[in-house]
Amino acid sequence: MTALNLRLAVATALMSGVAVADEVPAADNPYSVSPSQMVQGGVGLWQTPTARMMPEGSLSLNYTDNQEYRFWSVSLQLFPWMEATARYTDTRTRLYSNVDSFSGDQTLKDKGLDVKFRLWEESYYLPDISLGFRDFGGTGFFDSEFVNMSKSVGPFDFHAGVGWGYMGTHDDVTSPFCKLRDSYCERPTGFSGRGGKVDYQNFFKGPMAFFGGVEYRTPIDGLTLKAEYEGNNYVDDRAGALQQDTRWNVGALYRWKGFDFTLNYQRGNTVGFGVSYRLNMHTVKQQKVVRPPMDITDKEPAADVESINKLRLVSNLVTNAGFVPNDLDIDETSATIYGVQTSYRDDEEAIERVGRILASEMPESVKEYHIVEHTGNHLMVDTVVDADEFKQHAKYEVPETDLPSTYYRTSPDAETRENFTPKTESGMLYGAEFFWTQSIGNPEAFYMYQAGLMFTGGYQFNRNFGVYGTVSATLLENFDKFNFKVDNEESALPRVRTQTREYVTNGVMSMNSLYGNWFDTYGDDWYYAGYAGYLETMYAGVGAEVMYRPLDSRWAFGIDANYVQQRDFENEFGLLDYKAFTGFASVYWQPEILPDARIRLSAGQFLARDKGVNIEFAKRFDSGIVVGAFASFTNVSAEEYGEGSFTKGFFISVPFDLFVLKPATGRGTFPWIPIARDGGQMLNRPVNLISTTEKRSPFFD
Repeated sequence: MTALNLRLAVATALMSGVAVADEVPAADNPYSVSPSQMVQGGVGLWQTPTARMMPEGSLSLNYTDNQEYRFWSVSLQLFPWMEATARYTDTRTRLYSNVDSFSGDQTLKDKGLDVKFRLWEESYYLPDISLGFRDFGGTGFFDSEFVNMSKSVGPFDFHAGVGWGYMGTHDDVTSPFCKLRDSYCERPTGFSGRGGKVDYQNFFKGPMAFFGGVEYRTPIDGLTLKAEYEGNNYVDDRAGALQQDTRWNVGALYRWKGFDFTLNYQRGNTVGFGVSYRLNMHTVKQQKVVRPPMDITDKEPAADVESINKLRLVSNLVTNAGFVPNDLDIDETSATIYGVQTSYRDDEEAIERVGRILASEMPESVKEYHIVEHTGNHLMVDTVVDADEFKQHAKYEVPETDLPSTYYRTSPDAETRENFTPKTESGMLYGAEFFWTQSIGNPEAFYMYQAGLMFTGGYQFNRNFGVYGTVSATLLENFDKFNFKVDNEESALPRVRTQTREYVTNGVMSMNSLYGNWFDTYGDDWYYAGYAGYLETMYAGVGAEVMYRPLDSRWAFGIDANYVQQRDFENEFGLLDYKAFTGFASVYWQPEILPDARIRLSAGQFLARDKGVNIEFAKRFDSGIVVGAFASFTNVSAEEYGEGSFTKGFFISVPFDLFVLKPATGRGTFPWIPIARDGGQMLNRPVNLISTTEKRSPFFD
């Protein structure tokens, strides 16, 4: 089962439609023809890849139809030198499984992952050179390895390469690896039934073939012609042996705004077509209706501290800076404003707006502004602004304006903490969210969905303790089509996640969580929390977490421990017999060698009592969009795990303000889990200190 969730906070801002996507900028390489997608996804011609890369941050959503096959794919340029592609293949000539009653009308669906690395970037004399792996983590439908090169000459882009596996079955030339070692002369045949494993032992084995082609950018704006010579003979294809009258494939691509439309003729007997939509995650944006930052050129500040108009100060902070103050501490030389930023994700813009408002109200004797942000009434970061320097830059009285040079971030000191006396530390909390859950690739229906509203509420008793809960109401779904259940199947592992169908089809109203939480800090960099209750849809229990997170550090460390019991899917307040201890030691790292990326490694015990590590990689783009992937590797074998071989998944996290007309904080997450089984599964903890302390070293914000 593949799950994909979207939660949008309806109370955050006025929904205005989709974000405005800029045109994908031209490739950085001045010699290359603008890259386009091949049939299976990824930059290429028709059936063969090229050495080209899209501009960094480019995302391409693709659909192609080639008679026996339909392909849905997503291609992403994570770095200038790395392209990743995820793909769903619909094989029209085969049913979903070998059991007709189970397959119904569903045809065979397969998931695949590709990756390509640039080894050498094109120059005036030398070509682009890339190395790639196709379907390296799937069932092996199209598994291939290749090395290719691309060179642009005027409106022409020439490509040539060699491939192994699916792309090398024409066996044009003896592989050099075969001459070095006999084991490389033959490649294991057939298709993996479980999928998900990376069959390293198959890489660069078996027959090898040439492939290549040319692209011609015609004088007609947007029209490109493509021809290729491929290395696959289609004799052992998953759809069955396909007739190939020629190794040449030809076709045309027409580019209109963000769309590519393609028409091709393959194998001398097959017509295909497709469409792609392109956007760049660095430049995607939404037009805003927003007030400009306050102009302080002609503003007259208060004569002294007693003359400050605090009502106007607070009003301007909220309306113009999106900063909701919870306490003010102002004396003759410094002003400290405690609060929460609710509108502006960009830290520089947020600080500029608050700083300009303070400069317009504070008397000249105040030489330092402290903008202190807190989470749950716990102080996270103090931005210290040099008032005189800030005013000079804000009034453009210096040759080169550089507002960020007038302030710095630091941990709130003891005096700042002691002076924090919030207006209230208790009260009701409530909100509503829209949720959308979907499942892709099921035998009952390829696309299944569930939509509704999620209501959140709670009561904060004091600065440290509160009780919270969520209830969901399903408004629209077709999950009732689910007819395959695993209750009576034998398994080497406890059913910690594979009863998902039983949980999601249990009624219109559902209690997702109901728990108490204690949160506190120790010193400048230590944070700890404890929680107990119904922690998530499937588990109740108790848990605690401790985290060390220095301010603006590339490193953070955390330990969590949880004792949980499985919830009854027929009685929301009831519990089943299964109990488990689960917990992890986690390291978070933002490496300098991978800009705007974060790696998390968590080692410990999972819900099924299996032991191992979970690794997550996330990449952030200039728009605030974050994409990532994760995988669990445990002491459970691929055979014990079942289809998929090990737990893995992907996600994209999108800021809310890409959907709204006004600035907003918060974000929605779209996860994609190709196969969810019981091994390598983590508890969905309602309290996660890496998120709670996000202000300490922003990555998602």
